[in-house]
Amino acid sequence: MESPNMNNHQEDVKAKPETDVAHINIKVASSDNSEIMFKIKRSTKLAKLMQAYCSRTGKSTGTVRFLVDGERITGESTPESLGLEDGDTIDAMTEQVGGGSN
Repeated sequence: MESPNMNNHQEDVKAKPETDVAHINIKVASSDNSEIMFKIKRSTKLAKLMQAYCSRTGKSTGTVRFLVDGERITGESTPESLGLEDGDTIDAMTEQVGGGSN
């Protein structure tokens, strides 16, 4: 009776890595050196991650700009379309309004 249970357990272990392949861990780093990790599917639109980040940090979605390698990204982008790999970082910059003319 122990053999069927062991076989079922082995099948579960084999199936798990296949489901993990669809997900990657993305780090969102802010200018104050804080980082938040997100686990998302490669095909998920980044708008979902952006909204979750803003919700967790208490910032408005309209005041944060998200960048990958210095290039601004949109909510329509996906990790797959940007070529992001597991462990990559998205930079979150707070938009600055106003400034310097006298």
